[in-house]
Amino acid sequence: MVSRDDLKKKGLKRFIASFKYSIQGLKVAYRDEQSMWIHLVITILAVIAGFWLNISAYEWLIVVILIVLVLGAELINTAIEAVVDLVTEEYHELAKYAKDLASASVFIYSMLSLIGGAIIFVPKLIDKFF
Repeated sequence: MVSRDDLKKKGLKRFIASFKYSIQGLKVAYRDEQSMWIHLVITILAVIAGFWLNISAYEWLIVVILIVLVLGAELINTAIEAVVDLVTEEYHELAKYAKDLASASVFIYSMLSLIGGAIIFVPKLIDKFF
């Protein structure tokens, strides 16, 4: 268990420990959240498609940014859901509101990624097959 005093400490030891906490967070997210696995599968497919279709460095940059945005939004959504559940197990309209808004942010980023992916991959797929 980490105390508040430990969190306030600075220095190389604390900096290195922060990586450990981040990795633990990713492990928990992939262990407990089905949506993280869905995003991972889509990420793998996008990377395979990127190599197969020989996308440019600029296109890779866009694809990587979109992937990271969706994964980051999903992690924030999961954190918000956990905090809301920590505060109350009973139904509360504000709890629903917070969870719905956090989920909507993931949806928005996912739609951005879908559109960005389509702009990059569809023309290359058309050229490859037609």
